[in-house]
This record gives sequence, structure tokens and C-alpha cells, in this order.
Amino acid sequence: MHRYTSEDSCGSLKAPAGGDSKQNDKSLSTFAVACQSRYSKRLIMSSQDNYTPPKVWQWKTESGGTWASINRPIAGPTHDKKLPIGKHPFQLYSMGTPNGQKVTILFEELLALGETEAEYDAHLIKISDGDQFSSGFVKVNPNSKIPALVDRSTPTPIRVFESGSILLYLAEKFGHFIPTALPSRTECLSWLFWQMGSAPYVGGGFGHFYSYAPNKIKYCIDRFTMETKRQLDVLNRQLETHQFVAGDNYTIADIAIWPW
Repeated sequence: MHRYTSEDSCGSLKAPAGGDSKQNDKSLSTFAVACQSRYSKRLIMSSQDNYTPPKVWQWKTESGGTWASINRPIAGPTHDKKLPIGKHPFQLYSMGTPNGQKVTILFEELLALGETEAEYDAHLIKISDGDQFSSGFVKVNPNSKIPALVDRSTPTPIRVFESGSILLYLAEKFGHFIPTALPSRTECLSWLFWQMGSAPYVGGGFGHFYSYAPNKIKYCIDRFTMETKRQLDVLNRQLETHQFVAGDNYTIADIAIWPW
């Protein structure tokens, strides 16, 4: 049987030698775990360094990470389930993510202005459980992303998906939080679409690789952190000279940006 000595090592780690036998066994166990961890990290780094993208990518295994159990390269429902329908004109299917908060904020702002027709029922969609892939939800949003809205105040219910589209729909329907003059309206929509285009860098890029990815890849974290900071600098520079992001008035552009 091999006995560890002070000459045995795992990288810069040195195996314990001598001393009390029980203490030495405990130290050896810690040493073995450390070696295994370091070896696993080396394998991961090696596989990353040697990875060659295929000409045609195929989904063979789960990618790992927090959302591995629900991520897949195809659309459509995974199971049959109807969405609940409440008693109010609007049915909101969402949860408290940054994108999900946008629509709730606008509804509450409209109600605060006395728009009683903006009453809504909020139904929780647990994305970690895959609720967004139910047959009922996919009928409202074929892209299986929250938030999704159904306006049942019309003769034929209208579905609205994508958070920016929902904000624009409600602002135009009720005539609040969107300018009517062409220059200021255009500025508002430019910032609304800026947020919609920037969010994937913040959430899908920086947020994913920093918090959720199974392996911490320096290049990815550096790349998306840099872009996130640049986007925040764009916003800071605009707000240095404007009370609100699109000018002097509070608009759906501010509502879209604030949760992020």
C-alpha cells in the first residue's frame, strides 16, 4: 500500500506526513478532496481550451447550469395545461423578474390615475418549473417567455407578448405614459427599444455567465461585464441632462428600464 509522504503533491499542494495517525488520516482525506477538485478543474479548462465548434450543432445532452432541466432547442408546449382566467379585463401571466415587473408597474400606475378599466388578474408563471411551456401559455406567447397578456375587454380577446410590446399596447390603449408629439414619442420609443435590445446582454449574457453557468469562463464574464458597464454608462450620461430617460416626462421607457 502506498503511504503518502511530504514528497507527494497535487500541483502546489503537499501531502501531510508523520504526526498523529488519526490527524494524518483526516489531513490525507482533505488532501485527496483538494486533489480531486483541482484535477476536475483542469479537465474543465482543458475541454474549454480544446473545444472546436461543430459545423452543424446538435443537441445531445443538457448544457448544465441552473436552467438545464428546462432549456431545449425547440419551441412548442411540453405538456397540456390551461391557463387560469380571472374576472378582470386583463389577464397577466408573469412573475417577479425584471421583465415581469414592467407590466405590473404600468398597470398600477394606470390604476393610480383612476383608470378603472385597467384592472387585471395576475397569474404566477413559475419558469423554473416549466410553466411557460404549457399548452395554454404557448397559445398566448409562442416564444414561451414571460410576461404575456390577454386583453379580454375586446369582442375577441387579444394576446400580447414581449414586455416592450405590452407596455406600448397599454400606453396607447389608455393614452398615458407615451408622448403624442412625433419628436418626443420617437425619443420615448428609441429608449424603450434600447432597453429591449440591451437586456439580453445584462440578463442572458452577464447574469447567466456570472451566476448561473456551471463553469465560470473568464472570457465570457469579462466580455458581458464590459458590455453591461458600457450600457449603464449610456444610461448615466442620458440621465445627467434629463429628468427622465426620454426627456421631461415619465414614460414607458422609464418603466421598462427601472427593474433592470
